[in-house]
Amino acid sequence: ARSRTVGELLAPTSPFDKKCGRENWTVAFAPDGSYFAWSQGHRIVKLVPWSQCLNNFLLHGTKNVANSISTRLPRQNSDSGQKNKPCEHIIDCGDIVWSLAFGSSVPEKQSRCVNIEWHRFKFGQDQLLLATGLNNGRIKIWDAYTGKLLLNLMDHTEVVRDLTFAPDGSLILVSASRDKTLRVWDLKDDGNMMKVLRGHQNWVYGCAFSPDSSILCSVGASKAVFLWDMDKYSMIRKLEGHHNDVVACEFSPDGALLATASYDTRVYVWDPHLGVILMEFGHLFPPPTPIFAGGANDRWVRSVSFSHDGLHIASLADDKMVRFWRIDEEYPVQVAPLNNGLCCTFSTDGSVLAAGQDGSVYFWATPRQVSSLQHLCRMAIRRVMPTSQVKNLPIPSKVVEFLCYQI
Repeated sequence: ARSRTVGELLAPTSPFDKKCGRENWTVAFAPDGSYFAWSQGHRIVKLVPWSQCLNNFLLHGTKNVANSISTRLPRQNSDSGQKNKPCEHIIDCGDIVWSLAFGSSVPEKQSRCVNIEWHRFKFGQDQLLLATGLNNGRIKIWDAYTGKLLLNLMDHTEVVRDLTFAPDGSLILVSASRDKTLRVWDLKDDGNMMKVLRGHQNWVYGCAFSPDSSILCSVGASKAVFLWDMDKYSMIRKLEGHHNDVVACEFSPDGALLATASYDTRVYVWDPHLGVILMEFGHLFPPPTPIFAGGANDRWVRSVSFSHDGLHIASLADDKMVRFWRIDEEYPVQVAPLNNGLCCTFSTDGSVLAAGQDGSVYFWATPRQVSSLQHLCRMAIRRVMPTSQVKNLPIPSKVVEFLCYQI
């Protein structure tokens, strides 16, 4: 089935606009669904209120040139005092933008630093930050409501390829870089770098937190998939199975599954607690043998995203297709065409998939169905119980297999 197009945000182009600088490496939705951000290329990040964006798609059809939105969206008015009313911003980051992440604060989550009297920033409940990872190794932190630069983090020596905030509101930020390291930053401690995670022998392409913020997955070149304990900052295990560079990863909403995308033309779905592969979604048939796993570069998988319902996964590959998979079916349930796609992510409510390409963004309606009561119960249980505890429950083996996503 073809997926239905919801809309698109097209970057403005000039006659002298060089294509090579317009790659859209990253798109992101705010945790509360208030904002959508994407890298337009040429150092620019565009930040738009998501609800007004959707309204524009409904009012004006699917096409929407990014710069023309400004005539319809209210501009930031410094005198109005409505700090939290979403307004659009165009942010010049000063260098090519490779990664974006939104982070929101929860006051109860204190900084891990003891001396908190002298902090410049008092991040409150209404804070929404946007982190941008740049080509020169810097990470710039912006206030999403005002578009102002708050912090400039400067420890990486190479491209910051990915960023992820802990979902628990602690404003712990992890960055993945081509300098082969991951760095952990405490933004409630004015952006202090807390830890460097070393273990990758090559470029680190991506990182993702588990929903309870206790585990971090990092992926990179040389088939690397690592899991880290974020309380002890130690490596838990290395996941073996991919045959080429692994470029993207994401946990399911209940934390029971981990999806990884690789240049070996596959998406694997793992049980991160056991380190075993539960599902394989191939983008080339027949699948390449390990010795040729890097050869089919028209099928490299670039990005993967888990839907809010825990049942669907989206993948984006070099064969000019976006695919929607169900975790219990072997073949895609929906597909959509996209040339030169580089990144994709589901909206906060899971109803829309955004995918970036050459400075523009395209949106599709995601497969919708009512989740079964069994699946909802499974997600509720798996949010609080790792696989080892589920296997010890005094329940029938078939139920254990279902709870462990093995049937």
